[in-house]
Amino acid sequence: MLSFGKKKAPELDLEQHELLENAQKRIKQKKRLYSHFVVFLIGSIFLILINKILKYGESYNWFVWAITFWAFLFAIHAFNVFVTQKFMGQDWERRQREKLVALQKKRIAEIQKEIETEFPLSNINKKKDQ
Repeated sequence: MLSFGKKKAPELDLEQHELLENAQKRIKQKKRLYSHFVVFLIGSIFLILINKILKYGESYNWFVWAITFWAFLFAIHAFNVFVTQKFMGQDWERRQREKLVALQKKRIAEIQKEIETEFPLSNINKKKDQ
């Protein structure tokens, strides 16, 4: 049958939606890491060219220190993407969120109990009646 109205998009349940968002987030992280690697390689070549061919500070090979520092930053970036993400991924975030919500609920219950003991409803109703 032909229908000319809006097509209904297939509905995803919440779990599938979370999995899709997590996959997109990981893809974006890895894409940024690979881009960082390409920029690192091109930048390293330019630093060597500036030092050796353009003879900027040619008495000292300063490009070695600059490339070493940049490689250290790249290693930190790669560590964050591949190692830290495994330990502090989606499950870790969910556990932390649940833990914080439970603490907030506990604190709210304590405050509510404190208010009820200090200002009971029966005393408030008596004051209104008088």
